[in-house]
Amino acid sequence: MRFNPLESTQINSLRAEIPELEIHFDDQTRVDYGHDYTEDFSFPPDLVAKPRTTSEISKLLKWCNENRIPITPRGAGTGLSGAALAVERGVCLSMEYFNKIIQIDKANLQATVEPGVINQVFHDACKAEGLFYPPDPSSWGSSFLGGNLALNAGGPKAVKYGVTNAYVLNLEVVLPNGEIIWTGANTLKNSTGYNITQLMVGSEGTLGIITKAVFRLLPYPKLKMLMLVSFRSAEKACESVSAIFREGITPCAVEFMERDAIEYTQEFVKDAPIQLKPETQAHLLIEVDGNEQEQLFKDCERINEILEQFDADEILFAETEKEQAALWKLRRRVGEAVKSHSIYKEEDTVVPRAALATLLKGVKEIGKNYGFKSVCYGHAGDGNLHVNILKGDLTEEQWNVSLKRGIREIFELCVSLGGTLSGEHGVGWVQKEYLDIVFSPAAIEIQKAVKAAFDPNGILNPGKIFPD
Repeated sequence: MRFNPLESTQINSLRAEIPELEIHFDDQTRVDYGHDYTEDFSFPPDLVAKPRTTSEISKLLKWCNENRIPITPRGAGTGLSGAALAVERGVCLSMEYFNKIIQIDKANLQATVEPGVINQVFHDACKAEGLFYPPDPSSWGSSFLGGNLALNAGGPKAVKYGVTNAYVLNLEVVLPNGEIIWTGANTLKNSTGYNITQLMVGSEGTLGIITKAVFRLLPYPKLKMLMLVSFRSAEKACESVSAIFREGITPCAVEFMERDAIEYTQEFVKDAPIQLKPETQAHLLIEVDGNEQEQLFKDCERINEILEQFDADEILFAETEKEQAALWKLRRRVGEAVKSHSIYKEEDTVVPRAALATLLKGVKEIGKNYGFKSVCYGHAGDGNLHVNILKGDLTEEQWNVSLKRGIREIFELCVSLGGTLSGEHGVGWVQKEYLDIVFSPAAIEIQKAVKAAFDPNGILNPGKIFPD
């Protein structure tokens, strides 16, 4: 489906219809809201709308639906799959003013929030009440909860605590026709009707606009221990991960960084807390948490014994909060560091964790075949490997044409290993051409039918998820 650019008469009509709505259509604002963290793409919308109330969003969606105007929801713009790019122009709907934590209910371990709240701000507010909201993507210091919901974000703690959808009880949603609904109930159990709540999570803003979310929370763990383990072999580092879990130990984070990722980040961060030995090829960052110090010590000792079987070298324990924060800063800044080094494409691959070493080896072999260099890191405990493909000296033809065949081979490898093409970044705009690797034509048609049921005119975040 293709849409026509907004005309000045239509903008005047919108102003008359919703005079309270803040809109911008100057060139600089359009450019600013025309990109996210996905490569170097730029798709300026025709105008940017910044509503402050659910009522304004309802009126805006109704107007867009009646006038067949595409509308693309946007959070903080930290996405990596192009899900917030206004590829069909039209209206960019910014949720930045929906930034209130409405209630933290300590009695029921729940919180009601708006989607423009920054993940880390919410995490810290819960922590101040002795409560824990585990999902913590690397962009947690800037990403909005709404974007986390749209892409079902994970992060390091997902290996023990699960991803975003594990904490969503209920959502207030504005449908494309302007109707406002609640999708579930503020209860821990709910078998009433279809689970629209979980359908909305991960739908990438293609079915409705989330305006409130009710999350379940956990008591905040009192203790944690963090270790950084170096390996002489990146594949051995990956192999060791499954062995830890097979021993009945469940760390709250197991993060993988190969040597290039660490070197780039050391250069980018400047005050990195580790020194790389010449023989070091990878690191695992492993954290355990809980409420019993003795049990944590036992877990760390057993993990140490297991890692020795996989040619682990030096093990650094971060004993203070400052040391732990420094190591986590190093891990969380890897993506930015790689991006500052080169134009790159990031593929969010995921396989069963025992297949992680095979995936890493395959990615490197495919890179040799197609002449590209990759920098790999990610959530090893989940089998979630972020593959950053650097442009380097590749020609425009190699970068824009032949590289796609290499990426397709990477995704085909993932699926052959029991995995899929995105663990937490979503399909968005940049991965949609590979959807056929994962789903049969019948499965894709079922998903398109769901989209059509919610959005028959196709105005909401068009051009995403499904192949053209």
